[in-house]
Amino acid sequence: MAALDIVKAYYDCFNQKDWNGMLALLSPNIRHEPNQGEPRIGLEQFTEFLKIMDTSYDETLTDMVFMSEPSNKRVAVEFVVNGIYKQGEAGLPEAHNQTYQLPAAAFLEVEGDKISRVTTYYNLPLWIKLVSE
Repeated sequence: MAALDIVKAYYDCFNQKDWNGMLALLSPNIRHEPNQGEPRIGLEQFTEFLKIMDTSYDETLTDMVFMSEPSNKRVAVEFVVNGIYKQGEAGLPEAHNQTYQLPAAAFLEVEGDKISRVTTYYNLPLWIKLVSE
């Protein structure tokens, strides 16, 4: 399967909140590089991250644009995060079901038929502003 197809399936699972489907597309040694903080390595750490995300946020991605490169290893995707901030996290504003729309992007690497790296970028100060208004 082409890297682009794998990444599209991953984000389809995200929008369907099919966490097991997402995890099935990841390498056991997945490297998750978040916008802030240290990388998470491995399915166990990524699974814990998904649990926190599912508890604190309800997000759907729209306006998705996928870009791949000739080696069939890397895919970039640009999207808008449409979210509800359900439960606060340490160091972030208090949550009370604020809605937000935030532009973001991700870069993914595929080895074999599994995603081996997910790197995500977004404007955290803008997100804080959106949920603080």
